[in-house]
Amino acid sequence: MARKDNDYFNTFVKLVDYSCEAARLLIEVMTDYHPEDLEQRMIEMHEIEHGADLEKHLMMERLAKEFITPIEREDIMAMAHQIDDVTDSIEDVLMRLYMFNITVIRKDALDVAHIIEQCCCELKKALEEFSNFRKSKTLHKHIVEVNRLEEDGDKLYTEATRRLYVSEMNPVGVSAWTHVFHIMEKACDSCEDVSDVIESVMMKNS
Repeated sequence: MARKDNDYFNTFVKLVDYSCEAARLLIEVMTDYHPEDLEQRMIEMHEIEHGADLEKHLMMERLAKEFITPIEREDIMAMAHQIDDVTDSIEDVLMRLYMFNITVIRKDALDVAHIIEQCCCELKKALEEFSNFRKSKTLHKHIVEVNRLEEDGDKLYTEATRRLYVSEMNPVGVSAWTHVFHIMEKACDSCEDVSDVIESVMMKNS
């Protein structure tokens, strides 16, 4: 029984691994930015997102067949969907850079990308502890850190958006970057949503 229980927790770690990989790719693209390469980089990003989707579907198939689960099946589904949202929103950032024909990356956008990656890494640490949520001495610390990073991301988002609107940038550029920053902020929020599910499970089972 223990091994089967751990299957779900191990899959959560695998899913967040895809989020971490997507975040690293986003930073790589934005650090050494070549707009002409975006179509190829989007293919690479989509392969990561597709891998995550396959992993999630396999878990859902298993969940549909099993009668007994280590935590409530609604929580398993919520966790899988929330982690999936993280990876999807990171892919959306790259798509927006392409759709809005972004030619130069703003430094504050790269700063937010680093926050997203840190959130994903901290989530991975939390999910590695999640199977032991009743006894773990470090899980709560990782959840608090995700929340702190999300707040840092919110501050960066607010200031970055303000800088756009007090700049001399043309209205089309301001509109494009407003959308990009909004999607980046959504990625940070998605990370916090995952930590909220972990906390909810801990509260229900304590």
